[in-house]
Amino acid sequence: MSSPVQTKDASRRKSRNAKAGLPRLGGLAERVAEAEDNVKQWRGVGAEESAELSARGSVFLKHRSRRLLGNLLAPHKATVAVMIAVVVMENAARLAIPFLVSLGIDRGVPPIMDNGNARTLIMIVLAMLVTILVQGASRIAFQWMSGRVGQDVLLEVRRRVFKHFQKLDVRFHDRYTSGRVVSRLTSDVEAIQEMLNGGFDSLIRAVLILVGVGVMLLTMDLKLGIVCLLSFPVLMLLVRWFSVNSSKTYRKVREFSAMVIVQFVETMTGIRAVQAYRREPRNAEIFEDLAGSYRDVNTTAFRLVALFMPGVKLIGNITIGIVVLYGGYRALEGDLTIGVLTAFLLYLRMFFDPMQDISQFYNLFQSASAALEKLSGVLEEQPTVVETTNPTPIGRARGRVEFEHVDFSYVEDRPVLPDLDLTIPEGQTVALVGTTGAGKTTIAKMISRFYDPTGGRITLDGIDLRDLSDDDLRRNVVMVTQENFMFDGTIADNILFGKPSATREEVIGAAKAVGAHEFISALPQGYDTDVEKRGGRLSAGQRQLVAFARAFLADPAVLILDEATSSLDIPSERLVQQALQTILASRTAVIIAHRLSTVEIADRVLVLEHGRIIEDGSPAELMHAEGGRYAALYEAWEESLA
Repeated sequence: MSSPVQTKDASRRKSRNAKAGLPRLGGLAERVAEAEDNVKQWRGVGAEESAELSARGSVFLKHRSRRLLGNLLAPHKATVAVMIAVVVMENAARLAIPFLVSLGIDRGVPPIMDNGNARTLIMIVLAMLVTILVQGASRIAFQWMSGRVGQDVLLEVRRRVFKHFQKLDVRFHDRYTSGRVVSRLTSDVEAIQEMLNGGFDSLIRAVLILVGVGVMLLTMDLKLGIVCLLSFPVLMLLVRWFSVNSSKTYRKVREFSAMVIVQFVETMTGIRAVQAYRREPRNAEIFEDLAGSYRDVNTTAFRLVALFMPGVKLIGNITIGIVVLYGGYRALEGDLTIGVLTAFLLYLRMFFDPMQDISQFYNLFQSASAALEKLSGVLEEQPTVVETTNPTPIGRARGRVEFEHVDFSYVEDRPVLPDLDLTIPEGQTVALVGTTGAGKTTIAKMISRFYDPTGGRITLDGIDLRDLSDDDLRRNVVMVTQENFMFDGTIADNILFGKPSATREEVIGAAKAVGAHEFISALPQGYDTDVEKRGGRLSAGQRQLVAFARAFLADPAVLILDEATSSLDIPSERLVQQALQTILASRTAVIIAHRLSTVEIADRVLVLEHGRIIEDGSPAELMHAEGGRYAALYEAWEESLA
């Protein structure tokens, strides 16, 4: 504990430091923490969720997207270096042509007029032909190399983004819609493709031409060159205005492009619900509003181009007019040759033409920059469920599952599972029942490690799930959900999804075990029948049976059925219940079902309420427990059947 004297001394030192203007470390730490918090909100896909973007945020996003582009181009450094050398050669040849024209006029024509000697002019024309050939060959080589590099970069972008989307956990995909995923892999990649195909080429040539022409103008005639370059500051102001405004506009263009795609994809994905609830007019209204906003921001972008490009042309024409007046006057005075004046006019045309290319590049670049911001954000996202770098091998698990003081919440300070303790012995079938929101599906997802607990741990055979490799976990734990997603392909392909190396006999055996063989054999092509989009050729019950066959073929140590019989009619459910006796034998199983008939096959029932276990026992014990929650649920279920 501090003495009064120490407290007073500290106070006096603090006062002296303040008077002397010495920096306070606490204030500096606060500013650093504030800056880190500001940057944190833009990390990953955070910028997509921000209504407004500050200047610091814009700088952060640009730096991140340029870093991604540099990383993509890094493997092609040698090729890029050769490309730069080739494009320098091409533009050097291009710049030589006006100079050779001036030499032809000033030195090649006079000998012909004096004595008919055309030797000098012929040599100049031959030099010009060689220059044109060098320019053409360089152009072909550059186009070939840039095309190859561009396609390699695009392949790498698609590969990285697809792989990363698969790597990101369920928590991310719950909030990041499928429409936005589609937008990243389609329109954003296409924007980068347009820039790589034509944008960089235009920019490099434009920069080299601008610098080269400037040097040639000043070298050939200093006074006339200075007059020409007086327009340069005005040109730079125009370019600066365009770049600032187009950057903001094209970011909005990419945002509205993604929103249009999201609305379209989600409407078409849920078209049955849209038509069933007559949502077509409302969805059309939303889509038209988004499409209208997309049109408006594109119109703004075109307006910027409509002002910029004619502005460049106007400055160029005024400059050419001044050069003709001033240069013509000097030529009449004998202070400037006709060849040099002609070369100046050719160089000026060459000088202002690239500005048109730069404006087009800015269109492509701003669109691609906005796309890179989105893609770099996705690639910066890190999964919250991370595979360990030093996994504990488990092989074929016995199937003992334990929850040890597990806490979990989807939203901070709103616990779903508070301090849950649960042991499921190997080979036991446990049914989870309770009202909606009780935590049943959350427990199932955590056993599958779609989420990690915020406190405590979950183990399989005594090993923390976080210490298992993804391969070991997925091989030993399989979850069958209500959605029964069917992939494009045949019925056999969809069953093989559970074990790609299985034989046809194993596939048929799995289908027979779950009672699916009979309906599959009745189809025109049997197991080779195409399920069509999302399994549209099959009924909901048939899709569920195929999903069961897929899980049976995978042969996991722990099988989770989350509302897996909800889509089945009564005859199909009875058939599946018979098959479940076979499927669940000698393995641990967790069943979540509102239909309590499915629960009857369980060894043990857990009744959940607000993430807590309020009843635990066999179905028979709980059904006859006086005043019990399970007994009340069972009675209500029987009444609903009546």
